[in-house]
Amino acid sequence: MPEQIYKTMGQQFDRRSWAEPWKIKMVEPITMKTGEQRVRAMQEAGYNTFLLKSEDVYIDLLTDSGTSAMSDRQWAGMMMGDEAYAGSRNFYNLEEAVREYYGYKYLIPTHQGRGAEHLISQVCIEKGQYVPGNMYFTTTRLHQELAGGTFVDIIIDEAHDTQTQHPFKGNVDLAKLEKLIKEKGAQNIAYVSIAGTVNMAGGQPMSMQNVRDCKALCSKHGIKLFLDATRMVENALFIKEREEGYADKTIAQILIEFCNYTDGAWMSSKKDHLVNIGGWLAVNDEAIFEKLRNMVIIYEGLHTYGGMAGRDMEALARGIKECVNEDHIRSRVGQVRYLGELLVNWGIPIMQPIGGHAIFVDAARFYPHIPQHQFPAQTLAAQLYLDSGIRSMERGVVSSGRDPKTGDHRYPKLELTRLTIPRRVYTQAHMDIVAEAVKAVFDHRDETRGLKMVFEPQYLRFFQARFEPL
Repeated sequence: MPEQIYKTMGQQFDRRSWAEPWKIKMVEPITMKTGEQRVRAMQEAGYNTFLLKSEDVYIDLLTDSGTSAMSDRQWAGMMMGDEAYAGSRNFYNLEEAVREYYGYKYLIPTHQGRGAEHLISQVCIEKGQYVPGNMYFTTTRLHQELAGGTFVDIIIDEAHDTQTQHPFKGNVDLAKLEKLIKEKGAQNIAYVSIAGTVNMAGGQPMSMQNVRDCKALCSKHGIKLFLDATRMVENALFIKEREEGYADKTIAQILIEFCNYTDGAWMSSKKDHLVNIGGWLAVNDEAIFEKLRNMVIIYEGLHTYGGMAGRDMEALARGIKECVNEDHIRSRVGQVRYLGELLVNWGIPIMQPIGGHAIFVDAARFYPHIPQHQFPAQTLAAQLYLDSGIRSMERGVVSSGRDPKTGDHRYPKLELTRLTIPRRVYTQAHMDIVAEAVKAVFDHRDETRGLKMVFEPQYLRFFQARFEPL
C-alpha cells in the first residue's frame, strides 16, 4: 500500500518546488494599515510612493537598492570594522574581492553608485561630447549631462517592446553606435556606457557576444567602454541560461569574462552585493585612476574609504563573494520569475521576458485609456498602495524627466510600474499577496483616472514630485 501511494503521488505531482537557500534567523514585524489610513498616507505623500513613510508600507517593493537582508557572515564582518581614517584593512579586503571577481586593476570606493557615476563623468566627459549607452538610467544620465555630455540611446529596438521575446533586449545596436561615431567623430565620444540587466528596459540582459563585439568596435576607434555593473550577477545567470557555450560555466567565470571586455565599471553595491550602503568605481587605466583617486577625496572621502565606514566595506567584500553563489542567484531570479508568471497567467501585461530584479508592469497597456501626460505608471503605483499597502515605483514619463533644451516632458516608449524584489527578504507567500493585489487593481482598471503633477523639483523629479488625482 505505501508503495502504491508513493507511485500515485508521483503521477499526480510531476514537479518539484524550489526553496530559498537560507534559513530565517531574525524577523521584522510588518502590518497592513487600514484602508482609511492608506488613503490618508497616500494623500499626504502627494501620490508619490517615494514620499510614503516606511511604517505605512506593508510589502515594500520600491527598490532592491540597500534593502537586502545581510547574511550572518556579513554581520560578523561588521564587527571587524577597522575604522582608521586611512589605510583601513577592510579597504584592502574589498580591493582584493573586486580584483578576484571583477578583474579590474584599480579600485576607488564610493558611498554608493551615484558617487561613482559623478566621478567617472567629471573625469572622462568634456563639454559637448556624446555618451552612447544601452538605454538611459536616471542618475547616470543626469551626471553625464551635468558634466556637459549628451546621452544617446543605442539599445536595440526590441528593448522598447514589452511583448517581444528577445533573449537579450539589453544589447547594444552596433549599427547605431557605428553611425554615431561616424557622424560625430570618435574624438567627440566620451566613452560608451553599458549596463547589465538594463533597469529602464525591465531588467533585460546583454549577451556576451554583444559586449565582445561592442569592445571590438570601441577599440577600433580608440573609445573606452565602461560598465554599470550594478546587477551584472543577474546578467551572468541569463547568459548561462540563454547563450550557447555558457551552460557549464560558473556565474563567477561568466562575470569576470564579461568584465574583461570593458575598461572599467561603476557599482552600486546596494544591489548585487547584499549591503545597505556602499559602492565602488574600478578601472584598468592608471592615468584615469590617478585622476579619480584625487577627485574622490574632494567629493566622497579618502581614497581608502570613499564615504564608507570600515565595517561597511567588510560587509561589502563578503557580499561580493556571496552574490556569485549559484544557489543564491537562482533563488533570487527565481522569486522574480514566480511573481511574473502568476501575472502573465492572469493576462496582466508585463515586460517580457521576465527580468532579473523586478517585474515591470506595462502601465500603458494596463491603463490604455489614460494618456501618458496623465502618468499611468505613477497612477498604477498609487492604486496598488491604496489597494493593499504594497509600495512600487514609476518608471515612465515621470522618471524620464524633461528635455533640458526644450523643457518639455520626455515621453519614453516604455511606461512601466516596477515591482522590485529585495534580496533574501520576502517569501513566496508575499509574492502571492503581491500578485493578487495587482490582479485586484487590474480588475478595476476601467474605473481609474490619471494624475496631474502639482509640484516638480529641478532634478530627478520622480523622487520628490507631488500629484493629485484627476
